[in-house]
Amino acid sequence: MITLENLTKRYGDTTVVDDVSLTVERGSITVIVGTSGSGKSTLLRMINRLVEPTCGRVLIGGNDTAREPAYLVRRRIGYAIQSHGLFPHRTVAENIATVPRLLGWETSRTDARVRELLTIFQLDPEAYAGKLPHQLSGGQQQRVGVARALAAEPEVLLMDEPFGALDPIIRSKAQDDLLDIQRRFGTTVVLVTHDIDEAFRLGDRVAVMSQGRLLQHGRPAALLTQPADPLVARMTGVADRAMKLLSLITAGEVAVAGASDGPTVAATDTLRDVLSELLWRGAESATVVDPQGNRTGHVTIAGILARGRPA
Repeated sequence: MITLENLTKRYGDTTVVDDVSLTVERGSITVIVGTSGSGKSTLLRMINRLVEPTCGRVLIGGNDTAREPAYLVRRRIGYAIQSHGLFPHRTVAENIATVPRLLGWETSRTDARVRELLTIFQLDPEAYAGKLPHQLSGGQQQRVGVARALAAEPEVLLMDEPFGALDPIIRSKAQDDLLDIQRRFGTTVVLVTHDIDEAFRLGDRVAVMSQGRLLQHGRPAALLTQPADPLVARMTGVADRAMKLLSLITAGEVAVAGASDGPTVAATDTLRDVLSELLWRGAESATVVDPQGNRTGHVTIAGILARGRPA
């Protein structure tokens, strides 16, 4: 668990981060979202002490990070940025192995970890381990950057606009990869973005910042239905708030007992996707099935639309 207590950062008379407190649960993804200059990247960098706070403290697992050398703190924290930051004259394998070698891992253990991560990120070790960064596509560089951040099995992964430079199709795939990897390793992730849709897609909880202050921190559905500030309401969008809310709820969560003569949908499908399917087929309801193909109930258009109305 990460606890930020009254974090403040000032540069002269300018307050960049203003008395921010929040808790990031272990094994979760928290996304910090805000416009340029909101203080979100500075807040992220205070977690791994790339920026030292003017006041306040950061606790990881209950331990105050200020009580040990900054370089030791950083070796336990993965860090991935938009430009990937790969060393241009080192191979993919050498890039990924950077922190394990700093930590003194045995060569066999380091090599095994590099191969494991390349395989997980769908980069064939035989084909990619010896390549240089300039020989990779943007999406491949991004995956190597995240693999390097995860190489030493960190407690925490910090990501600063990691997908900002990718085109929309590759970006969507990269987001899916992150969710898969996070579920696989159970890593605690703190991610910064300016994209509210990305924040809602990735975050278990979302923190909205403006002018250095934390406006609201909570689950995506809470930000949509109970915005605590007019800026939060504007960022989440009035016109498409219902559709965003439906994209956060799965069919399995709301299925009710009974049969349907309509199409079959997966319990993991979002209500937004189910509504599109029903409207396309001209059906009023759909049967919901679990991953084993067992019926768990059904959902109706009326029930879906009711779920899309903010409380």
